[in-house]
Amino acid sequence: MKVISVITPVHPPSLKYLMEAYDSLRAQELPSGWQWEWLVQADGEPDLLTGQLPDDARVRPGHNRKGGPGVTRSVAAGRARGELIKTLDADDMLLPGALARDIAALEGEPAIGWTTCKALDLMPDGARVGFDDDPAEGIIQRGTVLQYWKTHGYRSCVHGATLCIRSKLLLALGGWSPLPASEDTGLVLAANAVSRGYFIATPGLLYRKWPGQVTQAPAHSDPEEYAIRMRMIGDRAEALMTVIVPGE
Repeated sequence: MKVISVITPVHPPSLKYLMEAYDSLRAQELPSGWQWEWLVQADGEPDLLTGQLPDDARVRPGHNRKGGPGVTRSVAAGRARGELIKTLDADDMLLPGALARDIAALEGEPAIGWTTCKALDLMPDGARVGFDDDPAEGIIQRGTVLQYWKTHGYRSCVHGATLCIRSKLLLALGGWSPLPASEDTGLVLAANAVSRGYFIATPGLLYRKWPGQVTQAPAHSDPEEYAIRMRMIGDRAEALMTVIVPGE
């Protein structure tokens, strides 16, 4: 049986949404011969998940000392059994068919290393809002995401919270960027620097907008830290573009 490992970092403010994430995962219908495992990783609090998770053998809790979302995701990846790694934040929800579409794309195109899909912002009033500049369905060539990011105010054309990546590629890239934020964007740009990807135009994620999310914290927009994060993300991707030969 093949496995897709779904990784969810958890910090206290997002805990209240965790079961909604699980319900969206439990509702996924996978292709024959596939199963999922859910690696729920507490960031810094050993008892955070006690009594919070369902009695489901596919759910595998863990914790690490406080390290932020990038470190927490990477530590969870060290426990993964799957050949594919899927991101799912604790406050987000998968839409029906999301995992099946990721698997189909990666099995159908052996030369691609990762997928992303269309995400819909879930607003506090329940409205769902899409991004107007998504790529077209299909292959994303190496360097495409980096070029868009550089020319659109450090905004990616694909959503890092929807990433599904081959586990070997994730390991080769060293996991998620060890940054206090923007670690998902850093990984997407790094993956795109060394491998073609695939964009799935069907919405696969509800990305919850709420006051307690990490990206709404004042520190996320601190100008000095922001500049350093963007430089690190961009320089890493540029370096990977130069050391990996196209066509492998």
